[in-house]
Amino acid sequence: MTLLIIGLILWIAAHLFKRLAPDMREQMGNAGKGGVAVAIIAGLVLMIIGYRQAEFVNIWYPPVWTVHLNNLLMLVAVFFFALSHSKGRLRARFRHPQLGSVKIWAVAHLLVNGDLASIILFGGLLAWAVAEVIVINRSEPWIPPVPGEPKRDVILVGITLVAFGLFSAIHAWLGVWPFPG
Repeated sequence: MTLLIIGLILWIAAHLFKRLAPDMREQMGNAGKGGVAVAIIAGLVLMIIGYRQAEFVNIWYPPVWTVHLNNLLMLVAVFFFALSHSKGRLRARFRHPQLGSVKIWAVAHLLVNGDLASIILFGGLLAWAVAEVIVINRSEPWIPPVPGEPKRDVILVGITLVAFGLFSAIHAWLGVWPFPG
């Protein structure tokens, strides 16, 4: 559990560093980008290792129906993540689609995982995404991008479905069947 918590702290600190200590980050120049990237990757690796090694301590038993809600929310989370790279009309409506995706992903996983390690991991990443949105919104104004062509939104839906299928296959390959049954 210690590695999980250290990884989470490293992830959060590295992501918030630019916003909370802008002068220090600016003084670091390009080397700072590399340092932040290394910290983010190290945090991710520690979270994965820590989560996989964590002792299973059950806190609550999720109802079976939450698997269906999880899958629906995951489809929405994949859509929002892909939306951040879209050039369609919908992109101009959302300021933080990737962070929105993380929030939806975290809530979806909290619905189906009642163990302590999952609550720490997904709850911690949810708290980080909420904090990140608040900090960004306070630090800089948003100028919405110019809306693109509607056909780009149709392509976005197709990409979302393919990506969701791939993520589901990866979960199954890792031994976690994401669907009821």
